[in-house]
Amino acid sequence: MPRRSRLVLPNIPMHIIQRGNNRQPCFFAEEDYLTYLDWLTEYAQQTRCKVHAYVLMTNHVHLLISADTSDGAGVLMKALGQRYVQYINRKYHRSGTLWEGRFRSCLVQEETYLLACQRYIELNPVRAKMVKQPEEYQWSSYHINALGKESALIQSHPLYAGLGDSKESRQAVYRELFNSELKPSFVDEIRQATHGNIVLGNQGFLEEIAKVLNRRVVHRKAGRPSKINMVCP
Repeated sequence: MPRRSRLVLPNIPMHIIQRGNNRQPCFFAEEDYLTYLDWLTEYAQQTRCKVHAYVLMTNHVHLLISADTSDGAGVLMKALGQRYVQYINRKYHRSGTLWEGRFRSCLVQEETYLLACQRYIELNPVRAKMVKQPEEYQWSSYHINALGKESALIQSHPLYAGLGDSKESRQAVYRELFNSELKPSFVDEIRQATHGNIVLGNQGFLEEIAKVLNRRVVHRKAGRPSKINMVCP
């Protein structure tokens, strides 16, 4: 049975997860994280993709990307993934695959969902109990979006830019969002959407994307669609 084609649209944010094969590590040393981020920056520019948030975990990666073209994210992930695998295999004298098949993704509605998705990504190390606060984890965009670290990689989404009139005020408002926990219903929803290659958004957004793509964008299930309650600006 052929696999479902990926849901993609230009300039619609996409949450991406790429895991190590069999959940095995894909980063082994500080140099590996730095190398991945350098190449992510390079290929994002080449493919006209804007990276809004990221976290590099030991055995998987989360990205929030908006691409100018329908194939931008796919081209980015293919080029980056192949180059990074070659680097890891050469450095650690290994062979074979590093990643678990193709990356998982979902389209993300901008209003109300996008900033919550950024928080979901940057809170990943906290949920994994690796750290108590997001700023304690080195390999995430929290240091850029919340603390003002300079970065050639991160390009703020307009919703983030609208949080304040200055860089400092935007960062302050963004940090305040982390004072409240993401509701478990949202965490479950984003996981299901990303792993299922469907759409993360309200009913109106789902209908809009389905109309544009002329295809079903959610899995069929009994009952009424659930609503997600989140703390958003």
